[in-house]
Amino acid sequence: MFLGQKVVGADIKGKFVIPSYQRGYRWGRWEVKRLLDDIRQNGNATYCLQPIVVKVLDKETYELIDGQQRLTTLYILLTFLKREYKPKITIPFEIEYEIRKGSADYLKNITEERASEYIDYHYMYQAFVTIGEWFSKQKNDVVAADKMYEFLATNVEVIWYEVDEDVSGIDLFERLNIGKIPLTDAELVKALFLTERATKLDDAGSKLDDTKKNEIAYLWDSIEKELHSDDFWYFIAPEGKQYSTRIDLVLELATKGKYANDNYGIFFEFQEMMDDDGSLVSVWEKIESTFLILKDWFENDEYYHRIGYLIAIGKSLKDIFLLSVGKSKSAFIGKLDEMIRKSVDIGDREYLDLSYENKKTDYGKIKSILFLFNVLSTMRADGGSQRFSFKTFRKSKMSLEHIHAQQSEGLSTEKEWREWLTEHEKILKVLPESITPSLIDDIDKVLAKASITKTDFEAIYPKVIEILSPSGETESLHDISNLALLDFADNAALNNSVFSVKRAKVIELDKEGLYIPLCTKNVFQKYYSSDNNDPLQFYYWGKRDRKAYIAAINTVLAGYLKKEI
Repeated sequence: MFLGQKVVGADIKGKFVIPSYQRGYRWGRWEVKRLLDDIRQNGNATYCLQPIVVKVLDKETYELIDGQQRLTTLYILLTFLKREYKPKITIPFEIEYEIRKGSADYLKNITEERASEYIDYHYMYQAFVTIGEWFSKQKNDVVAADKMYEFLATNVEVIWYEVDEDVSGIDLFERLNIGKIPLTDAELVKALFLTERATKLDDAGSKLDDTKKNEIAYLWDSIEKELHSDDFWYFIAPEGKQYSTRIDLVLELATKGKYANDNYGIFFEFQEMMDDDGSLVSVWEKIESTFLILKDWFENDEYYHRIGYLIAIGKSLKDIFLLSVGKSKSAFIGKLDEMIRKSVDIGDREYLDLSYENKKTDYGKIKSILFLFNVLSTMRADGGSQRFSFKTFRKSKMSLEHIHAQQSEGLSTEKEWREWLTEHEKILKVLPESITPSLIDDIDKVLAKASITKTDFEAIYPKVIEILSPSGETESLHDISNLALLDFADNAALNNSVFSVKRAKVIELDKEGLYIPLCTKNVFQKYYSSDNNDPLQFYYWGKRDRKAYIAAINTVLAGYLKKEI
């Protein structure tokens, strides 16, 4: 295997065979014009195209596994420049499509007369014409041609990826093209350490012997394996960001993001590091130390819960990583605590003024407060022996849920009405008969109907709510004292249920092994409440329950809230 970068007009030499398992040349006018525009706009700066993947067939003859559309277009561009502007230049490589034995000759002498012979020739001719049109539109086509050739001969590069002889070209092609799985930054960076090039480097301290290469290969695979632990991964992985391989996250952290907007920008930066540093070993040590920092965060509970919370609410892992540089443990934890305090800060407002209904301004803040409450409560449970599962939390669809609901918004279908009545009847049946004298009979009559109407439902709904809601209490339904984190999977009937129905469902889900956040479980077990002697306590969520809940939140978040809720 060999990996490097080669200048198109100077370093790429030999014969490239396009095997028959690949489709023919198919670039259209748009792709050709975009390539020309990109090269021109890049000017004298290095412009690196995506990888050319090849396999050696014999001396300077290669099977071109990936990149044939780009390389063919570049060849057509060079032949155009040679024919129209610069007849003395030499094109150091040629291309032949295996399925078209005369294609190498046609590419050297593209004509309209032969363009209709094969569909490949048609596209090649159209590319040639498009190139001519592009130059004709330049302010001075001769100067533009000189500049274009200069760029091709000095600045325009490809990532050259030469695979081992025992690699199946067709299998790799299917992966790169049919499967739409391109070479990743991680594969390219790994190759920098393990290819023939790494062994042949002459700079002092840069050459890697087989022992060191084997060590790096082993450690690389070990890092990948550890990152494939979902407990570890969901602790550090940014929400919503996709990585081709998980080690890409480590490589991203180990770079400065100089080429963040470029394809293979991480690879380019590592190659630049190696060129500047002169030591492959020191560059590898940077990757390894970056991973070890993440591993230390994962294994240390003080780091784990703080950083896991911040990543889960959308804070940048890169910013946190940079924040840790050069700081003692206590100083770094102090900075993390400062970030956490900002995440739950609401300025001069009162926390109880935050409302579930204000989706844009308040909903996210309430969710962050309750999320932090769960994280810290878990961290402190059982003498600090428990860890919050960011993996489980982030894989679920946790949202803010009313602990007790007494409004019917969202109940609009017969299925929802029937489910709501069925679940609430279960609770009414276990209450003393004196509380529900005829209501159960009324519900049974409605449920027995082949079709329930909105009028049927609305006739019974307020009666059920009156019985299963705390009497004489009119606190807001939408403030934090009546909210918890829960996943009812957008079930409208449950979302609009009273406390006792939700409690029964939470118990059921918990028995089934579904994830219920610790503090939500505590709420429905009345863990925070003080009226344990009331035989009906598990049927209502009242004023005393809310106060006790808020008091618990204040106690756990005392170091992070500017003022008590």
